[in-house]
Amino acid sequence: MSGLAGRRIVVGVSGGIAAYKAIDVVRRLVDAGAHVVPIMTAGAERFIGRTTLSALASEPVHTSLFADGEPIPHTRIGQAADAVVVAPATARVLAAYAAGLSNDLLVATLLATRAPVVICPAMHTEMWEHPAVQENVATLRRRGVAVVDPESGRLAGGDIGAGRLASTDAIVATVERVLAAPDLEGSHVVVTAGGTREPIDAVRIITNRSSGKQGYAVAASAARRGARVTLVSTVDRPQPHGVEVVPVETADEMASAVLDLAEVADVVVMAAAVADFRPVAAPSSKIKKEGGPPQIVLEPTTDILAALGERKRPGQILVGFAAETDDVRSNAEGKLRRKHLDLIVANDVSAPGVGFDHDTNAVTILGADGLVQNVQLADKQVIAAAVIDAVVDLRRQIPSQPLQEQQ
Repeated sequence: MSGLAGRRIVVGVSGGIAAYKAIDVVRRLVDAGAHVVPIMTAGAERFIGRTTLSALASEPVHTSLFADGEPIPHTRIGQAADAVVVAPATARVLAAYAAGLSNDLLVATLLATRAPVVICPAMHTEMWEHPAVQENVATLRRRGVAVVDPESGRLAGGDIGAGRLASTDAIVATVERVLAAPDLEGSHVVVTAGGTREPIDAVRIITNRSSGKQGYAVAASAARRGARVTLVSTVDRPQPHGVEVVPVETADEMASAVLDLAEVADVVVMAAAVADFRPVAAPSSKIKKEGGPPQIVLEPTTDILAALGERKRPGQILVGFAAETDDVRSNAEGKLRRKHLDLIVANDVSAPGVGFDHDTNAVTILGADGLVQNVQLADKQVIAAAVIDAVVDLRRQIPSQPLQEQQ
């Protein structure tokens, strides 16, 4: 289940050209199971119609402090909200919110709520960079408001610069983060994703069918829970919001990156499908077919998970993945013991809808402490949340040891 399911989220739309993008934000939140309460300012109605937003949201658009036949709509809406999002937030709304000027329903609701607030500014570059706007944004940040900074790109009128409304992905991810329990705050989580690519020659490689979707979902889930996340990846997928990506290709490159990062990581999740073997020699030019089939001699790659298990420091949590086609639990339990893991996530990649390149997965999470948790076929985001839940439960039992105490 999504972390947004059943949540009541107010989406405020103010009068900027980016108001049309709020339609996609509302749709995404509703698709994730949220109850979306839309508010439009008078300015917003110059850019999009009430009917469109009302049709996509969970209830009709609210526009006025007085027109709905209710004496205090802002109080009711603000008190009932789990989160309030303003996308786009114009310079006027930022100023009114920072100064406490409740001159319309949207700002009055922002002042009347104690729920987390996410502000998504959008305006022309000159306006965004004006000292007054920057001071208002800084004031809101100090008060605990989550600000999704605008992006650089094409603006209204053909100009290019900073001020374009952040992507829907970034906005929704921020809403998920502010609603998630910050139970990984202050921790550093390293995640790997994708299948390594071992060169045969300058053109051909040995690889596997891993899409990296599960590893990316785990990284995003950890970031939403407050962790600083580094994702070591072999695939080119959209970067999860708030996650640093380190690109690699081969098993050796992944080993080098992960083993270095693990020295200071609190949690390492090895979701990548790392090649067990690589060609001993890979010519720097293409092997021509006229010479007949080449004899490819293989040698083992570094067992990154085993190396991590040998180096694991007190308090660090190590999570492995086991993609199997038979004797799934038995093979996973053996790997859990041999490689000194705290958790292993096992799946049968021969089952329908499970594993490589699917959007869904079904796993069994096994723990060195005897944990056995079956997670039925579900979206990989759901699987990722279950993995992070298991990590958080372990961290509560095994307090992290400060690095300076280990040196």
